[in-house]
Amino acid sequence: MDRGKLDVDTLLKILLVLIVVWIALEVIGEVLGLFAAVLGPLQPLLGLVLIVLIVLYLTGRL
Repeated sequence: MDRGKLDVDTLLKILLVLIVVWIALEVIGEVLGLFAAVLGPLQPLLGLVLIVLIVLYLTGRL
């Protein structure tokens, strides 16, 4: 059984991709948090509107 068949360069590339994904998720989370803070009490109403639009689309009345 050979362990460590990956080169150091390959491991560094994988680590770099994981760090970029992590940073992107952090940025997206902050943007969504900011958007949620702006909407505040309108969030349930927005969810209800989205549900109604999806139901209308699926029934062919939109």
